[in-house]
Amino acid sequence: MGSLTRVCPLLAAPDPGAAADWYRDKLGFVVGLVMDGYAIVEREGVELHFWACPDRTIAENTSAYIRVTDIESVRAGLEAAAEGGRISPVQTREWGMREFYVWDPAGNLLRFGEPDAAAATRETRQ
Repeated sequence: MGSLTRVCPLLAAPDPGAAADWYRDKLGFVVGLVMDGYAIVEREGVELHFWACPDRTIAENTSAYIRVTDIESVRAGLEAAAEGGRISPVQTREWGMREFYVWDPAGNLLRFGEPDAAAATRETRQ
């Protein structure tokens, strides 16, 4: 029987080539493919695909969750997301994750998170 090997979210973008350039220039992704109406970027095993979609509301209702280690370091490395997009501070969420968010220029949301060690410690004590 086969196995699942990777998830590659498909994100809407009015111009997939421009989206790939922004992810390369601001988030450190490598552009793997740009063709008419489609683009692919990759970083550290995370692969994102962009399809041509002029309707911004689709992108604004789309997101991908990316698990990380050393979330403060990851966020610091993505500061340039504020240029053309937005980036939130790291916050501890009630569901036991430390997270920050990046919105790209098209409106897609990338949620970055790692388990909150303090929350895990609290759960094991209860």
